[in-house]
Amino acid sequence: MQTTFFGKLHAQGIISDASFTKIKQQEDKQLLSVHWELKTLLYLGILLLTTGLGIIVYKNIDTIGHQAILVFIALLSAGSFYYCIKTKPPFSLNKTEAPNLFFDYVLVLGCLSFISFIGYLQFQYHVFGTRYGLASFIPLIVLFFSAYYFDHPGILSLAITNLAAWAGIAVTPTRILAENDFNSNSIIFTGLLLGVLLILAGLATQKKQIKKHFEFTYSNFGTHILFISCLAAMFNFDATYLLWFLLLLGLSLFFYLKAQAEKSFYYMLLLTLYGYIGVGYVVIRLLFFTSNNSDMGAIYIALLYFIASAIGMVVFLIRMNKKLKAV
Repeated sequence: MQTTFFGKLHAQGIISDASFTKIKQQEDKQLLSVHWELKTLLYLGILLLTTGLGIIVYKNIDTIGHQAILVFIALLSAGSFYYCIKTKPPFSLNKTEAPNLFFDYVLVLGCLSFISFIGYLQFQYHVFGTRYGLASFIPLIVLFFSAYYFDHPGILSLAITNLAAWAGIAVTPTRILAENDFNSNSIIFTGLLLGVLLILAGLATQKKQIKKHFEFTYSNFGTHILFISCLAAMFNFDATYLLWFLLLLGLSLFFYLKAQAEKSFYYMLLLTLYGYIGVGYVVIRLLFFTSNNSDMGAIYIALLYFIASAIGMVVFLIRMNKKLKAV
């Protein structure tokens, strides 16, 4: 707060008691921003609305009818897109602000409704037959176009998620670990390729000055997919796990330099966590490989390693945070 600064000036006798009192009164009258609280509530409202509509449809499917549901979803999506097209600002390669408070949420509703419409068509009527990729590819095109046309990073996130689904990967890291079978070599290599493409897309976006604020969205997804795919390769390919570990170290170095250049503690945190998992896997594997499985000494050393390495990781992150802030 500014009061602390003026308090020092008051203590040094630079400003008078009366002036300092007026400054404190002015500071106390400042409005409290609830911007993010309102945005969170509005996004939550969109999610609750779509969830509620889904529950209503599920419970009344016999009385409503599939055609009526499809028409309703189509009208909801078309109406949302019509509103956004009529109210959006002129297209620009730079960042544009939403024309009003509700624009972003109507756009999200329109995109989610469109995805539901395509999914419903495929599930109920098998419009695309066994070409399931096509059912993902059409929303993929619409979402990417909408993200750039309406300048919405949230829609870009939906588009990247759809791209990953189309490529056979669930993007969210927890879902990657929980739902996908990383014993499949094709999924691992697909993840590595997709991660590289997303990182390159982020770099190109920034270099070409085309919606350069989208760079973080591309890089964020690419970072998680690359690291998780690399770790999965380490766990899956026993004979070459050290080569994959070297790739993990290379990725860590790349994102370390990126974090330094952008003064981003977020990337520093990610490379530290993923790197910690990779190093821990190699250390424990080598430790138990050089000892008997029944050797309690190896277990004690492993426990000490985890304790010491966890402390070292925390100290490293604290120091890097201070270093990034000081630069």
